[in-house]
Amino acid sequence: MISTGELRKGVTIELDNELWQILDYHHIKMGRGSAQVRITLRNVRRGQTVERSFQAGTKWPRAQMEQRPVQFLYRDDDDYHFMDTDTYDQFMLRGEQLGDSTKYLKDGMTLDRTSYQGETIGVELPVTVDLKVETTEPGFAGDTAQGARKPATTETGLVVQVPLFVQEGDTIRVDTRTGEYQTRL
Repeated sequence: MISTGELRKGVTIELDNELWQILDYHHIKMGRGSAQVRITLRNVRRGQTVERSFQAGTKWPRAQMEQRPVQFLYRDDDDYHFMDTDTYDQFMLRGEQLGDSTKYLKDGMTLDRTSYQGETIGVELPVTVDLKVETTEPGFAGDTAQGARKPATTETGLVVQVPLFVQEGDTIRVDTRTGEYQTRL
């Protein structure tokens, strides 16, 4: 069981016989009465996002998710093909199941498959991913008091704000949680 005081982003709970992932939460203290918690939840199977309020101290069953290492093989239109690295079984997930994770997937990369009671729910990306810059404008140092940024499109189609010194063909490290530039390699 997980209570409102133990909430964390990314935790999956069972609510109304559905799996919900916590995207965000805020504790709200009332002038009178008990405190409440406003939670933004995403339905793991359907992808819908809702915002709900609960009384402080409410408890829910934590969904027991199984994680196994998998390798991303290739993309075919909106189908993404993976292989379990232990059993060599292949499976496919649709783009809507993966959401924004598709912007970070490179052929051959290893990540974790998340399943619930034998059903594949999605994949969990590593914290950072190294991507090659395909297109970016040339950077010119000008009258900037702070570190200037410019947009760069990576090999996966992800657009990242990068420093002016990053050029086409460079490999950059991107944080998959925030989508922000980390460093040039």
